[in-house]
Amino acid sequence: MWWQEPVTILKGVGAKTAADLALAGINTVGDLLEYYPRQEAYIDYSRLQKIKELAMDGSRQIFKGEVCSARSGYGAHGKNYTAVTVRDETAYATLYFFSYQRYKAQKLKPGQELLIMGRVRPGRTAKSVSECIIQEMDGQEAAAPGIMPVYPLTGKLTQNNLRKWIRLALAKAAEDLPESLPPSVVKKCKLPDRLTALKNIHFPPNWQALREAKARFVFEELFLLQCGLLYYRRQSHDTRQGIKHGAAGELLAKVRAGLPFSLTEQQEKAWQEISLDMQDVHPMHRILQGDVGSGKTVISALALAKAVENGFQGCIMAPTEILAAQHYETLQSFLEPAGVRVGLLTGGMRAKARRELLLNLELGLVDVLVGTHALLEEDVRFKHLSLAVTDEQHRFGVEQRARLTNKSEYAPDVLVMTATPIPRTLALTVYGDLDISLMKGRPPGRKPVQTLCYNEQKRQEVYAGLLRQVQAGRQAYVVCPLIEHSEQLEARSAESVYEELKSGVLKNVNCALLHGRMKGAEKEALMQGFAAGEISVLVTTTVIEVGVNVPNATLMIVENAERFGLAQLHQLRGRVGRGDKQSYCVLLAGTDTPEALARLAVLHDSEDGFYLAEKDMEQRGAGQLFGLRQHGLPDLRIADIMRDTETIVQARKLAVEELAKPGAMQEIRALVEMQFGERFKMIFNT
Repeated sequence: MWWQEPVTILKGVGAKTAADLALAGINTVGDLLEYYPRQEAYIDYSRLQKIKELAMDGSRQIFKGEVCSARSGYGAHGKNYTAVTVRDETAYATLYFFSYQRYKAQKLKPGQELLIMGRVRPGRTAKSVSECIIQEMDGQEAAAPGIMPVYPLTGKLTQNNLRKWIRLALAKAAEDLPESLPPSVVKKCKLPDRLTALKNIHFPPNWQALREAKARFVFEELFLLQCGLLYYRRQSHDTRQGIKHGAAGELLAKVRAGLPFSLTEQQEKAWQEISLDMQDVHPMHRILQGDVGSGKTVISALALAKAVENGFQGCIMAPTEILAAQHYETLQSFLEPAGVRVGLLTGGMRAKARRELLLNLELGLVDVLVGTHALLEEDVRFKHLSLAVTDEQHRFGVEQRARLTNKSEYAPDVLVMTATPIPRTLALTVYGDLDISLMKGRPPGRKPVQTLCYNEQKRQEVYAGLLRQVQAGRQAYVVCPLIEHSEQLEARSAESVYEELKSGVLKNVNCALLHGRMKGAEKEALMQGFAAGEISVLVTTTVIEVGVNVPNATLMIVENAERFGLAQLHQLRGRVGRGDKQSYCVLLAGTDTPEALARLAVLHDSEDGFYLAEKDMEQRGAGQLFGLRQHGLPDLRIADIMRDTETIVQARKLAVEELAKPGAMQEIRALVEMQFGERFKMIFNT
């Protein structure tokens, strides 16, 4: 198939050029066709203006200019830049280049003719142009009509060469290009055919044709991604018979009656969704997204009780020994009064105790097993496993989840819990093979954490407040962005802050230093010491972001808080406020910039993790927060999972409809494989 052939089959593409194209992820002719122009970076020659005519309103505009001179300098906060002065017959303008772009700008020579697109604002002596996209003019380019694409460049690639090779690839496509969507979907969504869309996304005759082409490829990518996830779900989940649990009986009623609180409305709704799933013969595959401190463990306790009530066993896997131990204690308190036998399996158990526990498990004398990755080992055998729960799903890969469910002769129900807030439409992509239950809010009796934001000037006062909390019998966390001092990064390290506090304000206080480079056993011992109240102050990194539950910890101080994302700060804040005492989270900013302080102020105003996650994604992009790769999914080339939320919902609905058609599975698999190929490891490695 020609689209799978290397780019070197195209005229003018040799080995060196192929190496430059490979840097951009272009290895085949098909990759070249899917190397879409930058968002909003097309050049419309009909809108070409003179410099004098440019509006200074910050909008993107296009003009020509001759290079006069280039100079380098330092802007606000010591940021390097290169300024290039250009002119035409009407006026002068100054182009500003930052980071890696300034090296290319420094190579510009006086007299060069440039085509420039950028945001135009007032400058000191001439119009100021930022976010510049430039290309050198030649006779052919100057005469080019219509709308031209602008591509990201690597190595020695040029816009003109890329355009030439893409035209050659389009000529091949015109002879033989398979459709990548089912014909019924193309018709139903009124999409242009694939060849027309490819021509119009690269060389559109007008803006309407470009919009339609983009919409086609955004939909195509999201539709095939959802098809792939649904295909994976069916292939991996529906091969064995499921277990149909009965409606709630005496054991569940006894567990619920023994709870020291009533379920909140959100908890009740989540429980009903899970309970109904378990009563279906098809295996449950549900993610329970509960905001920090929303009370997910009690919902898992009810699900485990339902499994036991029906004569089966359940298990819950946690990422750390201390979290497993906390789940064990909580589940014991909820379940054992009703006669449910709960066991704990961790890597650090003595051999004799382990052998005895595993024998009882295999004989069915343990109803609920709590553990770490140790649950995945081959000698862990259940008599009748019907429910597998994993906590903090992002710590476990898809493979590990599958290994746990394979410990049953049936297809067990699967419940995945996470405190990482992800907006629902984004979760449809990241957790596309799971149904979603959301829980917001706090259980009764927990007070909201007061969040305060200060700069360096208040540092001494903040630590004096920490000492007062410790003297009142409370505990505290101090979180730092680095483990040790770095010459490159201006930020406080856990090691230096620990030394400073031990020799200063906390010299008579029992403190400990905890970070990710320590051995597992050492970390567990420190966390257990803190949980037991033997350590008053834990100076740490984000290693404590997930897990430990210490109701007596009422203060968290975050050093260089501006270096953390809002979602991560919210996760960290969730480590305090777990008891009935008023708790505080103090964000110490190492900068006074209005942008950083405004961003942190959002945390002061909200405790809604889902709202904060959305704000974080607006500021930092969804890719950084929830990179699809860590979930075994492909990166997206044109779709944006925050911008295209409506399309995700539409694509999901149509994918479900298509896969329900007789014989559709293999056709859909072929389309997904053609679109994503090796990039969709999660599907095609199963």
